[in-house]
Amino acid sequence: MSQRDYYEVLEVARTAGAEEIKRAYRRLAMRYHPDRNPDDPEAEERFKEASEAYEILRDPDQRTRYDRFGHAGVRGRAGAGAYHEFDLADALRAFMRDFGGFEDLFGGRAGEGRGARHGPLRGSDAQMRMRVTLEEVATGVERTIRAKLLQRCEPCGGRGSAGGEPAVCTTCEGQGQVRQSQRSIFGQFVSVQPCPRCRGEGVVITDPCTTCGGEGRVREERRIKVRIPAGVETGNYLTLRGEGNAGPRGGPQGDLLIVIEVQPHERFERQGEDVMIEIGVSFPQAALGAEIEVPTLRGQATLVIPDGTQTGTVLKLPGEGLPRLDGGAQGDQLVRVRVWVPTRLSAAERRHVEALADSENLAPPPEKGFWRKVKEAFTTQGS
Repeated sequence: MSQRDYYEVLEVARTAGAEEIKRAYRRLAMRYHPDRNPDDPEAEERFKEASEAYEILRDPDQRTRYDRFGHAGVRGRAGAGAYHEFDLADALRAFMRDFGGFEDLFGGRAGEGRGARHGPLRGSDAQMRMRVTLEEVATGVERTIRAKLLQRCEPCGGRGSAGGEPAVCTTCEGQGQVRQSQRSIFGQFVSVQPCPRCRGEGVVITDPCTTCGGEGRVREERRIKVRIPAGVETGNYLTLRGEGNAGPRGGPQGDLLIVIEVQPHERFERQGEDVMIEIGVSFPQAALGAEIEVPTLRGQATLVIPDGTQTGTVLKLPGEGLPRLDGGAQGDQLVRVRVWVPTRLSAAERRHVEALADSENLAPPPEKGFWRKVKEAFTTQGS
């Protein structure tokens, strides 16, 4: 099962600050804490999921890696030390470290997070898939993409109103949110919801712009340059800050997420940072040894074929594989040798081959019988 985006888990924007992330985690942790939801496996999973997301996004270094490479960039980093699956014990430790205490869980600070929404709403994030070749993975590549995104409406300047500034919402008095108090066996809780009339913006449009219909934005095509780093793999994604959809009524732009998809190669097979290719050699080259030119992801390289090389032998070209995203050692190119047997021979070639046919040195060694192999195995163990 694929992991959900950590920002989606915490229900925050990708531009959220540290305090906003902390508040979002506390709200979810309080809702799904096992002590509040005994015998509820789904709540426990949500609690663990929120805690793992919080542990990554609260740390600036890990958040930077996650923003650049997604889950692959922080794999195994939510818990300290060596890789292990983030479990309930880790989640409880994270909660107790920052929000420990019976009062935090069953009372107190119920009104945390209240307050007016300031400024216009941020635009939503957009997502695009980008296919790259294995050669581009080896070196990195810069692309220019075309994306149809919501942009600020120029006729109304993004305000959404044709005649002037929007009016203050009378339902929430410009706060953008309404609060409701509710009592339970755990005490009094205050829930904060977006205002149903202004949808959390604090203002309403009385004379909407005819171009954008009061949204303050229109969908247009844009050209955006994207730099794909070397070493990416399918499922990695890049976050382009402020390149997503514009917010309504002059709100800031969201982010654009570029999801990477590496195309299968017709000759090379990827094995982590290594690449594998199969090369055919002639019988004389395999028997006598040779130096041959083989293709790599960056051009050509010389490969030494030792004398007596057999079909299926794997030789190595060090450093001709793929780079690591974290800057570690570069992978190798592995070359699987296949001794090629010609299907058609000229008369002269046939005579040369027939002259060698009776040579005992060119015949394969005899297969050992089953009982002989068993005898040799027991002899080896007893010695």
